[in-house]
Amino acid sequence: MDLESRNHILQSELNETTPTSRQNKDPVAWLPRAPPRHTLQSHRDPITCVAFHPVFSSLASGSEDQTIKIWDWELGELERTIKGHTKAVLDVDYGGPRGNTLLASCSSDLTIKLWDPLDSYKNIRTLPGHDHSVSAVRFIPGSGNLLVSASRDKTLRIWDVSTGYCVKTLRGHAEWVRDVCPSLDGKYILSTSDDYTSRLWDVTITNPEPKVTLIGHEHVVLCCAIAPPAAYQNLAAMAGIKKPPATSSAEFMATGSRDKSIRLWDARGTCIKTLVGHDNWVRGLVFHPGGKYLLSVSDDKTLRCWDLTQEGKCVKTLGDAHGHFVQCIRWAPSVIKDVSVNGEHGEPNGTPKKGGATATPEAQIRCVIATGSVDLNVRIFAN
Repeated sequence: MDLESRNHILQSELNETTPTSRQNKDPVAWLPRAPPRHTLQSHRDPITCVAFHPVFSSLASGSEDQTIKIWDWELGELERTIKGHTKAVLDVDYGGPRGNTLLASCSSDLTIKLWDPLDSYKNIRTLPGHDHSVSAVRFIPGSGNLLVSASRDKTLRIWDVSTGYCVKTLRGHAEWVRDVCPSLDGKYILSTSDDYTSRLWDVTITNPEPKVTLIGHEHVVLCCAIAPPAAYQNLAAMAGIKKPPATSSAEFMATGSRDKSIRLWDARGTCIKTLVGHDNWVRGLVFHPGGKYLLSVSDDKTLRCWDLTQEGKCVKTLGDAHGHFVQCIRWAPSVIKDVSVNGEHGEPNGTPKKGGATATPEAQIRCVIATGSVDLNVRIFAN
């Protein structure tokens, strides 16, 4: 390791341990550090996926042991074990109609299942239709009741969770579709595949076609993430664009592959940067909600933090994130503070928010990350 990197790591450790430092108070600059706050143990086989409840301190994890486990990530305790799938659970996600959050799961048993957290996680619906393993599932933001799934049958499907019907089938990939990520406004969907490509789909049209195909990886593309608007400025600078674009909710994207690299792309399908550092398959990606970093996990057992203000330089590596392959990573969703809510958090009505009163909902970044591994552990890294 060169002196500069070593110095940066020591400086960041120092920043994090100095109670007076700005770093501790500024969620935009927060990065996970060892040791984890909690190590959650109960699964009997490798963990494939994790997902945070948007409101409660619940975390769902799915495993090759065919179960989903619900944890309280604040307390580090197991709340319940959900059984229903007959093969490995490959992905989980919370979402759905506002105020009526559901948990979706998908499996090698070809099905997607919906569970109701308010009714003891009862299985309220099973969505059959894919012809092979369903590898990823995500609620589409802003749609209220739409869900997208990716499958080994080479398709993506969009489902209406209120009826259980498949409303659209997206065909275009030549092989297994591994991962899917919807844009924040639900207009676009990014997918990755064993065909070495990723595709960005415009799902607002009746028959969605790939808007752009991202070509460049030299092996299976396992994971993807769409950059939040907070990252546009940093990514635009990296792409050599003076003024960051604000026209689309999918201006920049990241993909991770079995070729051990991460690639950053613009909306035209140009690869603006290749991030090299992992020594094995890249399994999971998540952008820091503050827009300054991209985080990745890999079969090399590490979690890496890439600084988007420094040309994507790897500024932090948690070398002992897990004892085996790290298969998934999720960031706790930001808490939306609705200014109009009366006397929320014990404040009198109409108390101006720090930094001046605004009438728009304010997203508060939560410094909480969950990872899952073949070592059978789910880990919570939190401020």
